[in-house]
Amino acid sequence: MASSEAIEDDSAIGAMCTDVFGPGWGSLMIAHPSTAEGIRIEIFECSGNYAPDGKLDHKRLGTFHFAVQDPDIEGPAARIVAADGRQWMPVREYYPGKKHVRMVYVEDPFGIVFELWSHGYELIYSAGAYA
Repeated sequence: MASSEAIEDDSAIGAMCTDVFGPGWGSLMIAHPSTAEGIRIEIFECSGNYAPDGKLDHKRLGTFHFAVQDPDIEGPAARIVAADGRQWMPVREYYPGKKHVRMVYVEDPFGIVFELWSHGYELIYSAGAYA
C-alpha cells in the first residue's frame, strides 16, 4: 500500500485538495490500498483529527464504515484493541444455531470504523437470509 503526504501548496495534489477542502486545510496523509481486481480506496488522515467520544455517529454525512472478510475476526479485533483502537460490540453470530457466520464492528486507532466478517456475502445473504 502506498501512502503520501499532501501539503497545502501550489502542487497538483495541493491544488486539488484546496479545491475539495477549501483554503486552510494544511496537510494530510493519504493511503492508496488497491486489489488485483482493480478496487482502489483512498484513506485520508487529516491533521487535527480526533475520535469522538460516546456512540458511533452513524448518521453523519458520508460513509461511516466498510466491511472486511477474515475467517479469524477475533484475531484482528484483538490487534486493533491492543493498538488503541476500539471494539464497538461483542463478536456476534449472524445466524445463531444455523450458520457459523460471525461479525463485529471495530474502530482503528485513527477513528476509521469497519466491520469484520468471518464469511463472504455468498454465504451471509444466500437463501434464508435473516431467517
